[in-house]
Amino acid sequence: MSAMYGHADDDWLMRAHGDIDQWAAVMDVDADDRPIDWNWVRTLDLVHGVGVATVHDCDAGASSDVHDLLRRDLMIRDRLEAILTCCDRVFMTDYDRLIPSYRLPRALAHANRRLNDEINLLRDRGVAEGLWTVAYEHRERVTVPVLQAAEGAPAVDDIQDRTAELVNGRAERRKRAREQRGAGDRLMVAANLEGAIAAGGAAGDAPDAEGAAVASPIGSDWRDVYLPGRGLDAVMGIDIETTGTDPLRDYIIDVGFEYMNMVTPRPQDAPAGMPYVDSSYQAGDAYGQARLGFGVTRANAWHGNEAIRNLTGIDVKMRSSSQWRLFDEWPQAQQGLLMRLEQQPFVAHNANFEHRFFLHNVAGYAESYRAGHIVIIDTMPMSRRWDEGSAPSEAHPYGDNSLESYAKRQGALPEDSSERHLGLEDAHIMLMAMKRHLTALREAHRGPWGPDGVSGTGGKRAKGRRW
Repeated sequence: MSAMYGHADDDWLMRAHGDIDQWAAVMDVDADDRPIDWNWVRTLDLVHGVGVATVHDCDAGASSDVHDLLRRDLMIRDRLEAILTCCDRVFMTDYDRLIPSYRLPRALAHANRRLNDEINLLRDRGVAEGLWTVAYEHRERVTVPVLQAAEGAPAVDDIQDRTAELVNGRAERRKRAREQRGAGDRLMVAANLEGAIAAGGAAGDAPDAEGAAVASPIGSDWRDVYLPGRGLDAVMGIDIETTGTDPLRDYIIDVGFEYMNMVTPRPQDAPAGMPYVDSSYQAGDAYGQARLGFGVTRANAWHGNEAIRNLTGIDVKMRSSSQWRLFDEWPQAQQGLLMRLEQQPFVAHNANFEHRFFLHNVAGYAESYRAGHIVIIDTMPMSRRWDEGSAPSEAHPYGDNSLESYAKRQGALPEDSSERHLGLEDAHIMLMAMKRHLTALREAHRGPWGPDGVSGTGGKRAKGRRW
């Protein structure tokens, strides 16, 4: 399948094999609690592709067995993604630094994206040959392709996509584990309180102690670590557009970023940057604007992506020529972006999305984040916690916290306009909304200036090595 891949720098992919022993020393099981066969990982050809099909196998009418090829590719992807799903947690909690580099997971994700392209083309071939039809169904956390065998064609049970089953199953196991940990913590608190009372503590002290131990602020959750602090000033806002939502399967095709100071004036000598696609967008306090476009593999272009074309206006069918370099094969672009991400806090809306794509695409990002050199701020929890307009409703049970809604409530986007779903434009309305929101919160002594606020820049940063 190398003919349908990009033009990768083979060197780093081959060097990634040398990291396997380091990972094998600390990572025994995959996301489905199965032992990892690292010898199998060693057999994977990360340069030429991990799938079983050739470029000719994806053509309608090829003599090969498309059903068998698809079945085998799906088995490889399920196995590979079960390993990749654990790598982030293992790397970030490797406090003894037995694994110095995140290169192997990036290489495996690089191969998995191209394997996913191959799977899509094999499905396309089956449709073209009249063997099955494909419909897409949303199943809890993910949307999956569902095959329906054509009349008289072989059954397709063994080539159905198992992504929903796997992802939802893992999420349920994590939920049960959190509940068990919570129950254990509550039992420990109760035991400590009983001990304090038995030792002569006043009975009236117990409720306060218990409340301090187990209560949490209304509306708080894991996203609160991304909230800004009262000392925040210069930030870089960033937004990426991708071919889908899964960093293990999808490509970064558009990156837009710009800078803005939340308190101090815009630097007088700051570069003006490039214009926005919509002339109604005014830079205002923003500076240093940049837009970067990237390509996809030929296989991804052949399959096409109508949903992304309708959403962003970007047609991936036009993004496989030599003028469009793939982001995951462009070290200079990755290093340039990483340098900017390290210089000041970066802001994104639903920042975990950008974070996960950067982990699996940007050389050095995971290492820099783990070392505490990257600070991430998210405007989505700002909307959830500090914007009354996002209160849950019948139409939005968890609140309306989309970037478009947040920007409109903060006056950064006219009511008759829509989010553009382009990196630079979305980064711009996000920073405008954030600055207006913080200004209002400061005047009202709320948000970072309220009882739950923190000093400094705030945001999420890794704590680095623990001793």
